[in-house]
Amino acid sequence: MRFEPVPDGNGSSNSDSFCPGSSPNMQAVEELIRELGQSRVPVLLLAERGSGKKTVARKIHQATHSRVAGIFTSALCSELSISRLVEIAENRELEHGTLFLEEIAELPGDAQRQLLEILPTSDANGDSRKPRVIAGSTRELDAEVRAGRFREDLYYRISSVCLRLPPLRQRREDISALTRFFLAKFACEFHRQPPVLSEQSQRLFQDYAWPGNVRELKDAVRAIVALGDESVAMGGLRALLTSADAGNGEPVSLKQAARAASREAEKQLILRVLTRTRWNRRRAAQELQISYKALLYKLKQIGYEGSELGSFPEKA
Repeated sequence: MRFEPVPDGNGSSNSDSFCPGSSPNMQAVEELIRELGQSRVPVLLLAERGSGKKTVARKIHQATHSRVAGIFTSALCSELSISRLVEIAENRELEHGTLFLEEIAELPGDAQRQLLEILPTSDANGDSRKPRVIAGSTRELDAEVRAGRFREDLYYRISSVCLRLPPLRQRREDISALTRFFLAKFACEFHRQPPVLSEQSQRLFQDYAWPGNVRELKDAVRAIVALGDESVAMGGLRALLTSADAGNGEPVSLKQAARAASREAEKQLILRVLTRTRWNRRRAAQELQISYKALLYKLKQIGYEGSELGSFPEKA
């Protein structure tokens, strides 16, 4: 179980601060967050994966505890047991805090029953001796209830307020602000100056459907800052982003994007070293600290087996 202290309402101690939105969809969400900060009623957050459910849950916690310190903690429901729920109920640090339950639809049946016992009362102020519960789900819980996989009484207890978060494709006005936000965040983490994206990359970000939502955007920006070269990072990402929109519409995983960016960075590094060594592959392999055979294999992978490879003698 992770316990994350939040000393004040500005999010300064958290790694994922809240980026205000300018889109009508997100402005409505932020208005409701402010209202939810005036009570301790349970909240159900429904959204696609990567849409920021945990970030919004933390923001609700901060709005509630802007004047009184409280603990924010999260738990992945697929790994949550009865003993862990009992531990939460008995933890005095959480008496005035917030418990965020990730993917509540995956909570096992016996744990669902136990959760009912630690939920605060349903009145506006709730029971201050119990944590305020915010649940997140990518599934429609009413459908889970009808299918017999989720307790109906628990569903009504946790959904006093049901807040749907818009996917990123429905709040395109926020993409530029989110991109700048993540550029600054990762520049700070990597101890670099925040890069300024080219107009081409900005247009690509704006036009892409982002099936992985804010999390996918965040990982794309991280790749740009980590590699320190927008053209290298976008070389791999551009192929994935454009092919996803032009293809069958299936989501592109963040791992695929990271691998593509890494392959493009590796290709550019190999070509730079080969150019510097006048295409002497043995010397290039030594500089790259890989075997000669490994370099030949990588050249075959990236399609560089043309006549230029034999233009210069292979001296050690």
